[in-house]
Amino acid sequence: MAELSGRVALITGGSRGIGRAVAISLAEAGAAVAVNFRENAADADAVVDLIRKAGRRATAVRADVSNGTEVTAMVAAVERELGPIDMLVNNAGIGLIRSIEELTEEVFDETIAVNLKSAFLCTQAIVAGMRARKWGRIVNISSGAARGAGGIGPHYNASKAGLEGLTRGYAARLVKDGITVNAVAPSLIETDMVRSGLASSPARIPLGRFGTPEECAQIVLMLMGNAYMTGQTVALSGGMSFI
Repeated sequence: MAELSGRVALITGGSRGIGRAVAISLAEAGAAVAVNFRENAADADAVVDLIRKAGRRATAVRADVSNGTEVTAMVAAVERELGPIDMLVNNAGIGLIRSIEELTEEVFDETIAVNLKSAFLCTQAIVAGMRARKWGRIVNISSGAARGAGGIGPHYNASKAGLEGLTRGYAARLVKDGITVNAVAPSLIETDMVRSGLASSPARIPLGRFGTPEECAQIVLMLMGNAYMTGQTVALSGGMSFI
């Protein structure tokens, strides 16, 4: 991971869960880390403090990443504080559990905006710099729901399937610029989303337990350090599904 030392990483939704674990792992690999949050300022500051105590540079930056104006301001703030962004992890997401009968246009639109549009906005905001420097790593956090039934609802399935399509579309067009774009598709990771009612027990996971945010972070770190792998989705499901 020597190639990651001194690089600058932006993690959206980086204050808790998978995003937090990714931020810490990238800092341990030597990167300076920007932790994006929308509401959880205290949690984001705690991640930043942890990274700084380990001797790495870090900053917390508030932005609603489904809003283009806020994304532009966020990227500018990160680059002023840490320097040009070399690595982007599109992790911000919501999982509003709805049945078909309960699903509304408002919930559908919000889910697509936060889970899918945000990745487009953040990628567009940083990709010109990556192309100019001929180096970049983008990892999108998808879900097993992109290719399976899932437990949240069809709006969530659609947002994550779209994210994997976005991944392949950018990968094909950026590969000659030294930029890789990949996705990680975790299922039933022990995060707030799972604890809030998505799954009360890991009984249906063949491995017999929930995954951990740190296990997701290991895959992200692998993708960041691999210059030959692009356009791929790595499944992380404890044996529930195989891509």
